[in-house]
Amino acid sequence: MTKDHQRVALVTGAAQGIGLAAAQRFLADGWAVAMLDNKGAVLAAAAAAAGAPDRVLALTRDVSRPADAEAAIAAVAGRFGRLDALVNNAGIAHFGPLMETPLEAWNEVMAVNLTGPFIMTKAAVPLMRETGGAIVNITSISSLRASTLRVAYGTSKAGLGHLTKQMAVELASYGIRVNAVAPGPVDTAMAKKVHSPEIRADYHDAIPLNRYGLPEELADAIVYLCGPGASYVTGQTLAVDGGFDAAGIGLPTLRRDQNG
Repeated sequence: MTKDHQRVALVTGAAQGIGLAAAQRFLADGWAVAMLDNKGAVLAAAAAAAGAPDRVLALTRDVSRPADAEAAIAAVAGRFGRLDALVNNAGIAHFGPLMETPLEAWNEVMAVNLTGPFIMTKAAVPLMRETGGAIVNITSISSLRASTLRVAYGTSKAGLGHLTKQMAVELASYGIRVNAVAPGPVDTAMAKKVHSPEIRADYHDAIPLNRYGLPEELADAIVYLCGPGASYVTGQTLAVDGGFDAAGIGLPTLRRDQNG
């Protein structure tokens, strides 16, 4: 069990990308961290590489399954005795035109990206309310701006943005703050998989800072919102996007007719 002064974070989707960067940043700041992901082998390697076995708990679970969420929180309570921060980062994407998006793909994206944070939060609050704390939901710049190919992904993240506000209002009485971080284009495995050279070039032209973000830069924002420096911040969405949303510039590769 952790010392009374040692804070504990649970990060979902922690095997790689933004989730892994957030877990590493929490550890660097002295937190204990439960790393949750459904990719067991990748998660185990990431947890082992973290270099703080006494402060790391690896949980191979699926955020879309209520039983998995309950089991994860029980494991955190058993190992650390408290929970101060929940980062709902786990997410999946299906990119394709509206008319070519199967209902099965829509349902899967919603189950992980929107229902997952709902399930994880409901499971976590009974433990979190003992000390108060913070929840950070990872949305996306696609929750703020529409484009082609993102009907399921963008809608799920927009829903998560409103869920963030709903949670902030309802959980404030428990001393739990709830905010969201909306990443712009970030150099993650998902982005590298789906962003063509043409899309990457368009993003560079449209982003005032003229580059993709780094997972570590998103981690900085996440940890800030979980810490004492954000003690009066709740119900907000912080876009970490290099100025992309502020510029309001569309991407030609995401405006064209993708349906034929």
